[in-house]
Amino acid sequence: MAPNKETLRYLEDHQQEQLSTMYNNVVSSVMEYAFSSPTQQDQSTRGTLYGAYNAVTGYFQNVRGYKDDESKFKCIMDGLGAKRSQTAFNLCMYFAQSGGRNVELIIRGSVWLPL
Repeated sequence: MAPNKETLRYLEDHQQEQLSTMYNNVVSSVMEYAFSSPTQQDQSTRGTLYGAYNAVTGYFQNVRGYKDDESKFKCIMDGLGAKRSQTAFNLCMYFAQSGGRNVELIIRGSVWLPL
């Protein structure tokens, strides 16, 4: 969910105090959805790589506010939601293939690692 490369750099360097309140609020919303939504508690989802990906996509589909249905549709299909969802998918693929990343980075960094 990192809005820019600078934020991702702060995450990689463990400089959480540099992160914006807006960014932290979005990440908190995604994490809350991941850990509390009934659909995220299913055995096939909870604690899985699919669950991490589903938390990112679920945020854009079920949590984030939009001014109207058309704005929501555009965001999910071809806007920021689509881009972040694709990057989250790419990160999940990378994680599955290498096992070298923390699942939380999929949620926190789902913008700037174009794999």
